[in-house]
Amino acid sequence: MNLDSARTAVIATLGRMTALFNKPVFDEWVLVKLATASGAILAYSGPRTESYQKGFKDDIVPLRAELEQRHLSTGDFAFVDTAAGTRFDACIKLGPAAYLFCNNTTRDMADIRQDPLWREAQKPFAHLSELFRTDPLE
Repeated sequence: MNLDSARTAVIATLGRMTALFNKPVFDEWVLVKLATASGAILAYSGPRTESYQKGFKDDIVPLRAELEQRHLSTGDFAFVDTAAGTRFDACIKLGPAAYLFCNNTTRDMADIRQDPLWREAQKPFAHLSELFRTDPLE
């Protein structure tokens, strides 16, 4: 999958999740390519356009711990329940070194999961992960 197709898929998926949840599940997302020495932001959408890059390394700390334990394969996803505020709540491995990080800047996943609408709203996220499993971001 190319970057434009990946962006389109992410935007459509998060839109479906919002529709099913009756409010945004994630109001912020970033596509990144992580390398051993450095990384690159490929796309961003959210309320912190001017400042998200400055705190990005700190904002992925809870997910980084989860990723180091699980060693995700392309298409796998992870959530952390206690990533409050600007800390990212979820990710999908999109390709060999590419990830989608998602965040709700006002609620954490433990709070989101309390809502009964979460059950249906998570289905598009799982579908997106399968899309990248079969067609990784190159």
